[in-house]
Amino acid sequence: MRVVLDTDVLVAALRSDQGASRQLLLAALNRRFVMLVSVPLMLEYEAVLTRQEHLAAAGITADDVKTVLDALAAVIAPVRLAFLWRPRLKDAADEMVLETAVNGTADRLVTFNLKHLGEAALEFGIRAMRPGEALREIAEKQKQK
Repeated sequence: MRVVLDTDVLVAALRSDQGASRQLLLAALNRRFVMLVSVPLMLEYEAVLTRQEHLAAAGITADDVKTVLDALAAVIAPVRLAFLWRPRLKDAADEMVLETAVNGTADRLVTFNLKHLGEAALEFGIRAMRPGEALREIAEKQKQK
């Protein structure tokens, strides 16, 4: 399964070790699904995850974030943005996530922001879902193998 994780999912993954977001991050690192990331999206991950409020809430440092992102960079499938689909959404960061999903031929876009990304992703045949739903789907696909 080819998946794009919205930045809000990575924020949740680092801020709490209890939720589906953390489990998705670990599943990506263990290559249980193909995580798609473009250069602009990786830069967005870094910019958001190294904000002081997220570092403080997670009890980590910017160097810790860079270590996680380096580990992700080693396992992701890079996406080249050949086509830009803007403007479709109000938030430029959401546009970047959608463009990564479309250009990477994603099956799923995982986000907490279904209101804005859900309908737009569906226009391209990509199903948007929350982390818990994605984690269940990945686990089910693993059982079928």
